[in-house]
Amino acid sequence: MGNREHAFRVRDILKEHHRWFGESLPLIASENITSLLVREVCASDFSHRYAEGEAGKRFYQGCKYIDEVEFLAIELAQKLFEAPYVNVQPTSGTVANLACFFALANAGDTMIALQVPHGGHISHAELSAAGVRGLKVKSFPFDEQEMNIDVDKAAKKIREVEPKLVLFGASIFLFPHPVRELSYVAKEVGATVMYDGAHVLGLIAGKQFQQPLKEGADVISASRHKTFPGPQGGVILAKEEYGKKLTRAVFPGLVSNHHLHHMAGFAVALAEMLEFGEAYAKQVVRNAKALAQALSEEGFDVLCEHKGFTESHQVLVDVAKQGGGTRVAEDLEKANIILNKNLLPWDDINKSANPSGIRIGTQEVTRLGMKENEMRTIAELIARVAIKGESTEKVKKDVAELRREFNQVQYSFDGMRSAYEYIEFF
Repeated sequence: MGNREHAFRVRDILKEHHRWFGESLPLIASENITSLLVREVCASDFSHRYAEGEAGKRFYQGCKYIDEVEFLAIELAQKLFEAPYVNVQPTSGTVANLACFFALANAGDTMIALQVPHGGHISHAELSAAGVRGLKVKSFPFDEQEMNIDVDKAAKKIREVEPKLVLFGASIFLFPHPVRELSYVAKEVGATVMYDGAHVLGLIAGKQFQQPLKEGADVISASRHKTFPGPQGGVILAKEEYGKKLTRAVFPGLVSNHHLHHMAGFAVALAEMLEFGEAYAKQVVRNAKALAQALSEEGFDVLCEHKGFTESHQVLVDVAKQGGGTRVAEDLEKANIILNKNLLPWDDINKSANPSGIRIGTQEVTRLGMKENEMRTIAELIARVAIKGESTEKVKKDVAELRREFNQVQYSFDGMRSAYEYIEFF
């Protein structure tokens, strides 16, 4: 195969990927599907350009339209999130976290956050971004039954360790964190309160989850492609007094050029969320609750039944009885049901190769127009594979049949175009 053939083979592989996902149930909790308008913007000439520095203060010429879009993105984000300071330049959620760590703390300072098995993101750990900054990380006390931070024990620990940075937010995120209850304790010891909203940014935007800045957080870091249906990248929202330090930490600290095509796509997604965000976020949560209830009725051990299972987009299921998270996730993938294995709080960290749980997200299928009835169907399909042991080929056909009715992106300005149409017109 020659170089030309290799180049076009990449395009053919992408077509196969899009065909596959057009016949699958995408339930990864950290993914979403953008509108076609977002994707068209991301394919623009902005993908070829550089714009180092702040909007209006660039180190390159040729940026007048780039500046216009970036100013618009900032304005829309300020309006949507009611945030005085916005930075749209981080190239990922982890880069946004790193920028906050550099702006808000010094090497050797202590941060308190959730451990990974308790839901914390890997970037909150010393082996990742927190360690790159040289932070010493202490763990929040965690209530496994409630799947949340233990407020009383956490207040005691904050007073004991006197961290410089108190970090809320998580990768496993079923319920709002006790920001309001613990932020005043953080202030007692002189700590800055940070909130990693990567998973729930779209729910925050739709006013269907907690509002961290109003509850005591000083800074929110986030990615913009999980419940928020934008292109990949990061964002920082903050109170005004943290703006100068955060700006310097992003550029020149961690970002040179900031992926201008994705920044433009983010601006479009912000406008979409201002228009449709509340309705979308409400349906995401309704779908998560309906899916959790239906899975429980099918015989799965869904966490936190006593609390209504979830208040976010996520559903967490203990599938140890069904062979563990790896086996279940791999079997479901064969049936074109795409979700991920996940550590549960009682799993040993060394069990990550085959943890007890699976994590399911409803945000992408919600964007595709599915509602509570479809959640019950999805639960049945999952049970047919993981509990009843039916042929994955047979279930795959029923998955594809379900998807035929749901291939248009909702809550967007796209109209009636297919979610996968764009692979043909570029």
